[in-house]
Amino acid sequence: MSTPTEAPATSTAPALAVADPAPLGLAAFALTTFLLSAANAGWMKNATGDAWLGYAFAYGGLGQLLAGMWEFKNKNVFGATAFSTYGGFWIGLAIWGLLVAPKAASAGAANHDVAWILLAFAIFNTYMLIWSSQVNMAVFVVFLTLELTEIVLFIGNFAGNTTIVKAGGVIGVITALAAWYASAAGVIAGIKGRAVLPVGGQVFNL
Repeated sequence: MSTPTEAPATSTAPALAVADPAPLGLAAFALTTFLLSAANAGWMKNATGDAWLGYAFAYGGLGQLLAGMWEFKNKNVFGATAFSTYGGFWIGLAIWGLLVAPKAASAGAANHDVAWILLAFAIFNTYMLIWSSQVNMAVFVVFLTLELTEIVLFIGNFAGNTTIVKAGGVIGVITALAAWYASAAGVIAGIKGRAVLPVGGQVFNL
């Protein structure tokens, strides 16, 4: 009596691990925010003030969009939504700056465009700010300062008040610094395999 031949075992290749894309997304957001905020604050005295424009496409836009897609791979709904949305924000703002702003009937009309854009993103950012409290303190501070930046800037642009816009620019620089810190914490944690820079825990538990 012959013994049935045992079928060879089949093995499935393990899925490739994806490194944490959050430090990239935060760094891309930070740099582009810093450049635009420095211009809004009136600090770029001997520059065009448009240094942010190319980086809105290549880094703040594309970099964050890629980070968002990788966060989908990591099943991180919060990170995927945040990075993809703000990647789209920067790409959209850059397109507006290149194609729409030059055709604006007046500076006031352009300012109102920016104000409406920022108001819309402030609404989105409000619930993301609440949910960021479930991530850690460092991320919460990024969304909190970003919320303040957007609110102050849309008020300043609606009013056509350069003083308020400059204040929004200063808060935007603080936002960028907070995002760079959170990015740096993520990079060193990825290198060491453990937390090195403190990021805090959940702000409160829902």
